[in-house]
Amino acid sequence: MNIYRNYDYARYAGAIDHSLLRPDLTESDIREGCALAAKYAVASVCARPADVALCSQLLAGTSVAVGTVVSFPHGNSTTATKVFETADALGNGATEIDMVLNIGWLLSGEIGLVEDDIAAVVKAADHHIVKVILENAYLTDDQKVAACKACEAAGADYVKTSSGFAPSGATLADVRLMRASVSPKVKVKAAGGVRTLVALADMIDAGVDRCGATATAQILDDFKARAQ
Repeated sequence: MNIYRNYDYARYAGAIDHSLLRPDLTESDIREGCALAAKYAVASVCARPADVALCSQLLAGTSVAVGTVVSFPHGNSTTATKVFETADALGNGATEIDMVLNIGWLLSGEIGLVEDDIAAVVKAADHHIVKVILENAYLTDDQKVAACKACEAAGADYVKTSSGFAPSGATLADVRLMRASVSPKVKVKAAGGVRTLVALADMIDAGVDRCGATATAQILDDFKARAQ
């Protein structure tokens, strides 16, 4: 079995949510991205909401899940809008939801409102995977911890570092803090800036289960070149 830094190909590929979120992506780009995700057998694609139906069609019969984003990237939609977006995404074939929490409420100390907002999306997701984006670039460590605890209390499956569209993305320090702030039943996703096999290995070592990536082919081709 080929291994790099204690992990095999399935562990690396299974950690990647291939990101198809850039606003300038064309239909051709979406088709190519889904083909790439299927070729490399990654965990999922994370697509723009309007592309979910197409991605679901393209990835039918593969092991690649279709995820999408809710209230992305700022998190400031009303709870009712987030619930609608979630139900709409599931109706179009998504099985994973990456929602942005209400950053303004969190910064205001309204933790109860943040938790209720997340819980409403978890309920609407109807047992499908929900990952909650904290957007750590705007938060203190205490706020990150509070957000993690609110996510777990609300029933979320993952806490996620960032959208990839804020001033900074995932850091190892944040991943370690988030991993320590939730119980083992809640997983951690990194996003933003993880573009190499070495960086992905570092994230997994720090406690990441999933990682958003656009450099999927480069990362996994590098594994094939390095693995022994």
